[in-house]
Amino acid sequence: MKLEKDYIRRTIRYYANIYDHIDTDDAAQRIKSSIWFRGPNVWILAFSIIIASVGLNVNSTAVIIGAMLISPLMGPIIGVGLAIGTNDLDLLKLAFKNLLVMVAISLIASTLFFLLSPLDLTNPTELEARTSPTVYDVLIALFGGFAGILENSRKERGTVIAGVAIATALMPPLCTAGYGLSCLNMHYFLGAMYLFIINSVFIILATYLMVKYLRFRTVTGLDPKRASRRRHLMTTLITIVIIPSVISFIGLVRDNSFEQKVQAFVTENKLVSRSYIYDYRIYKDHGRKVELFLTGEPLSFEAQTSLYASARSHKIKDNQLIVKEHSLGMTGEEMNEMVREIYDKTDRDMAEKEAQLNYLQSRIDSLSRLVESLVVDPNVPILPEEKH
Repeated sequence: MKLEKDYIRRTIRYYANIYDHIDTDDAAQRIKSSIWFRGPNVWILAFSIIIASVGLNVNSTAVIIGAMLISPLMGPIIGVGLAIGTNDLDLLKLAFKNLLVMVAISLIASTLFFLLSPLDLTNPTELEARTSPTVYDVLIALFGGFAGILENSRKERGTVIAGVAIATALMPPLCTAGYGLSCLNMHYFLGAMYLFIINSVFIILATYLMVKYLRFRTVTGLDPKRASRRRHLMTTLITIVIIPSVISFIGLVRDNSFEQKVQAFVTENKLVSRSYIYDYRIYKDHGRKVELFLTGEPLSFEAQTSLYASARSHKIKDNQLIVKEHSLGMTGEEMNEMVREIYDKTDRDMAEKEAQLNYLQSRIDSLSRLVESLVVDPNVPILPEEKH
């Protein structure tokens, strides 16, 4: 038993060991060099912001991804995490200053674009998606930060940084914030800036943790008083970064949990007596609440009691549920007919989709047979052509 445990331990250590594959001194120099923000980097950032804004304007995911690959935004953010992890106050000041300059240039460029853009923003789905951070954004930023600092620390670098830039999506929130400024829409501006701050903070947190784990070289050689002041300042900064991040993460987890409960509740209660839940809205007003929109006959007392009991079974409190009824003035028979039409339309749509799938499958089978008939079997000898 002990031999098996030792073998398993050695195997895990062999595959998971990273210290033989990293160079922290070289990594620190690379990160410091990526913090500088002058000359070409200024224009590259402005151009990438314009490209991302165009992508958001026309709802083009490919264009947005291209802009994120071009952007140099990751450098100062990882630099802040490195500075906090190595107690380098001078590096922290430089990285944070360059990050603020980058954010300012990004907001100016995106605001000017949306002010001058001739494109009509009729369906801003990509913009709207950048105004409400979720727990998934936190997880992506955190593990993206881990991947980013590990990639910077490797002796042989690959393409991970490009993937991190795409996954963490730092550019689109700034473009969305610029759109909010251009049309004076605080919902877009504040929501997008909150998402950008969440992403940045968790990348910084991941970088700090990994810098400590990989044992990067810390700043030394200071006089005791100055070193003590720096330690206190760094402790304060770490606290400022970690505590709001943890609070925000907990809040986002609770929001996500509440949304899942509401979705399950609405799915289970689409039909309430002779009424139909056609929409719902989740919002925060002194706590998480859900507003249901029903149409059909007014709910009876028994139907209301049953609806609230179902909500409680999904751990939604009575004071979290708001029911808005919109009567259509229908008779019971008309309401039943409307419900039947809804079900019939759903059945027709599903039947059409199934027929399309069957047709596509038959085409695939036909093409497969055609390819098989055209492929020459290497085991069958090719006969020479007859001479006429």
